[in-house]
Amino acid sequence: MGIERRKFLRNIGLTMAGTLAVRLPVVGSTLAASGRLPLTRQPDAAWIASLYERGTVTTYLKSKNELQYIGMPVGGIMCGTVYLGGDGRLWLWDIFNKNQEGIEPKVVAYNADVLDGGKKVRSRDGACYIEPSKNIRPLDQGFALQLSWGQQTIIRRFDEASWPEISFEATYPIATIRYIDPALPVSITLEAFSPFIPLNEDDSGLPVTILSYQVHNTGKVPVTATILGWLENKTALYSAGEAHERVNTVVKGKNWQGVYEIVHPLSGNDSDFRQQYDYGSFCIAASGNNVMVNTALPAGELTKAHFTGAAAKQTMRNAMEKLTGSVATRYTILPGKTIRTDFTISWHAPNLRFKGIQGEGRYYVNKFGDAGAVMAYVQENYVRLTQQSRLWKATWYDASLPWWFMERTFLNISTLATTTAHRFRSGRFYAWEGVGACEGTCTHVWQYAQAVGRVFPALERDTRQRVDLGIAQQPDGGILFRGEAEKRPAIDGQAGTVLRIYREHQMSKDNTFLQQNWANIKKATLFLIHQDRNGDGMEDTPMENTLDAVWYGEIAWIVGLCIAAVKAAGLMAAEVNDTAFEAICNDYTEKGKRNMETQLFNGEYFIHQPDKVKGRSVIGSYNTCHIDQVYGQSWAFQVGMDRVIDREKTLSALKALYKYNFKADVGPYIAAHPGGRPYALAGEAGMILNTNPHNEEFPFGVKDAWQLGYFNECMTGFEHQVASHMMAEGMTEEALTLTRAVHDRYHAAKRNPFNEIECSDHYARAMASYGTFITASGFRYHGPKGYIAFAPAMNKENFKAPFVTAEGWGTYTQQGSKHSLALKYGRLLLKTLCFERSGVKQVLIENKPVVFTEKNGAVTIQLATPLHLLAGQHLHLTIV
Repeated sequence: MGIERRKFLRNIGLTMAGTLAVRLPVVGSTLAASGRLPLTRQPDAAWIASLYERGTVTTYLKSKNELQYIGMPVGGIMCGTVYLGGDGRLWLWDIFNKNQEGIEPKVVAYNADVLDGGKKVRSRDGACYIEPSKNIRPLDQGFALQLSWGQQTIIRRFDEASWPEISFEATYPIATIRYIDPALPVSITLEAFSPFIPLNEDDSGLPVTILSYQVHNTGKVPVTATILGWLENKTALYSAGEAHERVNTVVKGKNWQGVYEIVHPLSGNDSDFRQQYDYGSFCIAASGNNVMVNTALPAGELTKAHFTGAAAKQTMRNAMEKLTGSVATRYTILPGKTIRTDFTISWHAPNLRFKGIQGEGRYYVNKFGDAGAVMAYVQENYVRLTQQSRLWKATWYDASLPWWFMERTFLNISTLATTTAHRFRSGRFYAWEGVGACEGTCTHVWQYAQAVGRVFPALERDTRQRVDLGIAQQPDGGILFRGEAEKRPAIDGQAGTVLRIYREHQMSKDNTFLQQNWANIKKATLFLIHQDRNGDGMEDTPMENTLDAVWYGEIAWIVGLCIAAVKAAGLMAAEVNDTAFEAICNDYTEKGKRNMETQLFNGEYFIHQPDKVKGRSVIGSYNTCHIDQVYGQSWAFQVGMDRVIDREKTLSALKALYKYNFKADVGPYIAAHPGGRPYALAGEAGMILNTNPHNEEFPFGVKDAWQLGYFNECMTGFEHQVASHMMAEGMTEEALTLTRAVHDRYHAAKRNPFNEIECSDHYARAMASYGTFITASGFRYHGPKGYIAFAPAMNKENFKAPFVTAEGWGTYTQQGSKHSLALKYGRLLLKTLCFERSGVKQVLIENKPVVFTEKNGAVTIQLATPLHLLAGQHLHLTIV
């Protein structure tokens, strides 16, 4: 939510133009004979059962009109945004450092009043939710096939218009696209991705897209398949003009050839032009020893002539003329045989700048001088980069959890591969809340995003140390919630940052991070403790929060979050032997827990106790049912802490949220409660931010404030947070239902599945979805202690899921009494293991008895000697 604000929707309608051209099963619905979807209050038994089923990969089809909005980021994390379309074409190309708001800056017509009574919605208000973007192509790029067999030859572009059927498998980070035509003697499959390797942020941050085609001969005679790829030279997209010249040059290396594309002035100072924000270079290449290269592909419809190379090693044209380079590969394929041919597109746009921010330029310029250097690196390391990326995809999706669940809880990490997230030349991570909206890696938004700290923990460690405990920390310990862009801390952002620090410590291989930063961590925690003015353990200092207002009083969700943060700090104090501070933290959390449970629980859920002086004259949640009311306990589960809020009261609060805030169809609610942004529409399910079970006339205190609009919205980051908490508390059905509601809202028939929208596109808070995977696995980990634990929330007798630790990742399997860890990448130090078991008589590791303890339904094994697992190794346990 940004600094610049707006007035919100005042009259949400029940329909929008073209709503649900393809009607989908939604929560609580069954198909009537008419094909329409009657909505019931609760899902039926068959639908609930389907939530738990393993199912199959989500596959979107041309024949169901499900391809047009798909935009899967495939350009490397923190390298701009390149989308993979549903038909395999690349689009959007937001790589030119324009720093625009929204993937497509626009306002769209809507049938409800927004922005001072108008009927327009901006990018930060959900423009792409109402009217999803598609077909943004600032440059000409594509692939085509020439196929010959017998006496026949056909030429076919790889686009939606050219094939009877295309299927898209939505398995981020690698999508699989199939081009289907029964009339042809081949089957064709495309895998498209950028290298994505958890724990390796550098090789996952390459400005490159790989497109790997497989052609299988299904016929009875040999076929000759030539695949052509082309890329228009559009470097300096906005700056180049008549005074500039585009140049395409043949480049080659060991087992690859391509076209390098650049632009320069016809005369004058080239160094000045090189400083333009959109200056850069492109490269397109194909792997193999027999690549056909053309530095100037002819214009017009594709013919056989396009599928051959050209003699020119370099082509130069005025920048106002079109210049397109191409590469092609040709194979003869015998019946029953398959070939793979790989293409790669790289780019280099070094001049990333933000006014007033320390550090500039893109991180990848430290290693690569231009797109040709990127290409050379990728080609030289091609086997490793592609094998490890495919290994991660296989590891992630080889799970017993439902396919749709594994997709939805992971795909939001693709936000890192959009212009929401950047990495400066200095190595600093810097991000918006959503694309181009609300700067400064905002603490009160990014603290919800669980994915990055678990998959690329080095990025988060550096951000905690460099920014939160460095640039942004004030002498009193307060952390400016937008770094240089702000002059205040935010209370929830401060607490969430202390909790993230504990997570970052746990995701480290040793105590170095904690020891180096302990003094500043302690200051940050004392700042929180000092916000409790009356010493009752419940924070009550008016301060900014993520709902963009200063709230007064004792607010359950903020109180609980502060308790969790101080408890985490106490645990860190114990690890550094700061016993005095540990005692301070324990005193605070014990008082806070006791008083929160007695003063802020209304018998059903947790509330906001008004300030004794201001009362309800200022905005707040008061007696309403607020989505984050037990967020502190939710965070505690993410970092393996014990309870910070009583279990029965917490369960009561979560059940109240499901009862009052979850809507199988949000339409009637938002029609009766206007003012929110359209992040869920009529016919869609979701959880409302705040509801008013007691039907108070002015439930939020004030009668008119722009922030009131938030209370009537469905924002996926908050929904994922609640789902993760429900999963941890044993409310598995509710957790799955809520997660599936989000998944269905982002079905490709309606909008881009990879773009969960809040304040602009690819909103960071949505990465809270990974937290639901964490709690579904019951995963707990502490790298410096060599501790790992699993307690699956479902399919316990036949469970399988991936895990990521400080230095390695792999697969955990639990089948009856058999438990195993298979490490696929890196290394893993193990000293202590814990599993959910009771009545245990014996524990065997590799068939040898070991000592164990059992407590509260969990068995703990303390290894006599630390064990180091390496990639390819397994650890087998039997617990009986």
